[in-house]
Amino acid sequence: MSTGILAILSLLPIISVAVFLVLLRWPASRAMPIAYIVAAALAFFIWQIPGTKILAASFKGLWVAGTLIYIIFGAILLLNTLVQSGAISTIRQGFSDITPDRRVQVIIIAWLFGSFIEGSAGFGTPAAVAVPLMVGLGFPAMAAVVAGMIIQSTPVSFGAMGTPILVGVNEGLSADPAMAAYALERGFAEWDQFLAFIATKVAILHAIAGTFIPLLVASIMTRFFGKNRSFADGFKVWKFALFAAFSMTIPYVIVAYQFGPEFPSMLGGLIGLGIVVTTARMGFLMPKEDEIWDFDEKSKWDAEWSGAILHDPDNSTPSERPMSIVRAWSPYVFVAGLLILTRLPEMNLEGILRNSNPFITWQWPQIFGSDITASFQPLWSPGTIFIIVSFITIMLHGLKVSEYKIAVNKSLKTLIPASTALVFTVPMVQVFLNTTGGGTGYETMPIALANGVADLAGQAWPFFSTFIGGLGAFVAGSNTVSNMMFSQFQFSVGQQIMADPTWIVALQAVGGASGNIICVHNVVAASAVAGIIGKEGAVIRKTLLPFFYYALISGSIGYGIVNMSSGIFNLGFIIAGLIVATMIYFIYRFNRSASG
Repeated sequence: MSTGILAILSLLPIISVAVFLVLLRWPASRAMPIAYIVAAALAFFIWQIPGTKILAASFKGLWVAGTLIYIIFGAILLLNTLVQSGAISTIRQGFSDITPDRRVQVIIIAWLFGSFIEGSAGFGTPAAVAVPLMVGLGFPAMAAVVAGMIIQSTPVSFGAMGTPILVGVNEGLSADPAMAAYALERGFAEWDQFLAFIATKVAILHAIAGTFIPLLVASIMTRFFGKNRSFADGFKVWKFALFAAFSMTIPYVIVAYQFGPEFPSMLGGLIGLGIVVTTARMGFLMPKEDEIWDFDEKSKWDAEWSGAILHDPDNSTPSERPMSIVRAWSPYVFVAGLLILTRLPEMNLEGILRNSNPFITWQWPQIFGSDITASFQPLWSPGTIFIIVSFITIMLHGLKVSEYKIAVNKSLKTLIPASTALVFTVPMVQVFLNTTGGGTGYETMPIALANGVADLAGQAWPFFSTFIGGLGAFVAGSNTVSNMMFSQFQFSVGQQIMADPTWIVALQAVGGASGNIICVHNVVAASAVAGIIGKEGAVIRKTLLPFFYYALISGSIGYGIVNMSSGIFNLGFIIAGLIVATMIYFIYRFNRSASG
């Protein structure tokens, strides 16, 4: 079968997701079973994958879905515990003391705090932490989910202490024995130095593309959830948004260059958070009192914006417990501290929390006799950290047992609807990925799809490389998995088109990060945390623009860099320049109309 036909067939499960979930606005619980059937049928009839292997991949999907549900439960439980203790009311007041402006709040929480959490833990944890926090502060649930998804871009390639680079790119490239010789030829005696070299390029691309992400977060929030439904309201805080962007991305690049891929997002987010919160308290770049932006009153919100969490009016009333801002925030400090503590290589806790002891690693090896294995380390899961911190909060905030029971019951009620969507979403992903070793000998569906695009793109490949990386993350739900699938492929295409292949691999990593913005099972998980089930398509429609912006501008810059020999005014830099000029034009236009 030709490369083109295989690529088209490989695209069918993704097309089914786009049609039923995004265009027809079906809930994931209805759309994803169809996508699963399409993927399984292709695997069986076209790729000729044995039925037992398709079944094994499906059961691994159910296993992975269970681990996601566990994390979701922990995140919701912690939020509901803080609601019962009154901490959310104190935290809300703390942000109001900085500014009641929701545009500023979303940038601080989603962009800066979210980047720090992404760097610490990754794997969707920022949504599990930041999204319910925003809901607790009075954001519409859907607005919180959209914001939480958009920021899962710039920090993602260095999430979980650099896992997408140290595991994803590393395993993707090192599978080819010739790569070590190539690295040595480039002057890198140590493989880790070569990975750090690629990571610096990834950081540079992310820093440029990420410059406008805080502004996009604010403007998309005001456009879809504001009283005026206007991008202009978000663009009015452009000075603060750019300041917040640079406060994170400048230290982010410096850390990547000096220390490698483990700490850019964590330290970039933490340093940015310190700079921005400190200056915001001093009134620097804060909106004037008559320019404060807030959501319309709740009675005028669209029905689909609100979730099951915090819908009870009693939840929004302050607790009678006196509570300092430090005490209110202390559970989140514990979450961040435990995430960092367990993942720092110097602490060597990973070897303890993820060892092969059957009580620590729950494993299902060679499912149904296939080469597919599923495993779960509950002590390593962020879900366990959330649950432990919820217990700690009982003592920290002096909760009664009856109040904690209310938090547990509300969390379980919110969790049940999320399971329906995930039990089809993740199995579809696993079937799509595990299509190797069939009777036809075809490449896996993701690689077949990428081969088809590469044949069409030719020398223009850098423009498409980020979209392929994004497609991998969209399907797999992970920048790490996308990098493992496509890094070697991207490197080979770079060599074929006579471009620096390390830049093409860097574009893969950046594209894989951008794919998290629209990743289906991340959207399902984040929506579950916020208590909105069945609105996944609506969320993805709102995050498509940031995804296309991110993939296009980074791909354009990559094309410009690898074609520098033809001059600085090549097509890549021209397109990137037009994107930046467009953003500047909108900043000028919206602020001029506001002053006029």
